[in-house]
Amino acid sequence: MNSSSRKVAIVPCSGIGKPYGTVSRVAAYLVTENDRPGRSRLVPLALLVMGDEEYGRFVAESRAITIDGCPLACATKMVRQSNGRIVRECSVMETFRRHRELKPQGIAELNEDGEKLAEALAQEIDAVIDTLISQEEGGSHA
Repeated sequence: MNSSSRKVAIVPCSGIGKPYGTVSRVAAYLVTENDRPGRSRLVPLALLVMGDEEYGRFVAESRAITIDGCPLACATKMVRQSNGRIVRECSVMETFRRHRELKPQGIAELNEDGEKLAEALAQEIDAVIDTLISQEEGGSHA
């Protein structure tokens, strides 16, 4: 397994104009840019939809974590259509149900609760990536 295939594809919702879509993207940025930059790679959903070869190949060759902002589950559906191997389907709504005190608002910029919800979701994704890394180091390939 080469080092790029060990990176986990993080595919967030592209629900533009909706707070839960924004939460999904902020969580994806937190994971890929701050928390696990060497172990994850952001895959923009729009590029998968448009048939971008590089991202399509990356998703097909990697494990993926999808982050859906609504029940339409566009990120999950598109990764499946791209022959990706989903190791975790995350839902902003499910994370919100576990953190009902955090009411996300805003679109271009989230309120403080929205930022905290994105951080909680990012921590859940970080834990999945850590488990995958642990399995790899233990000799088992996830």
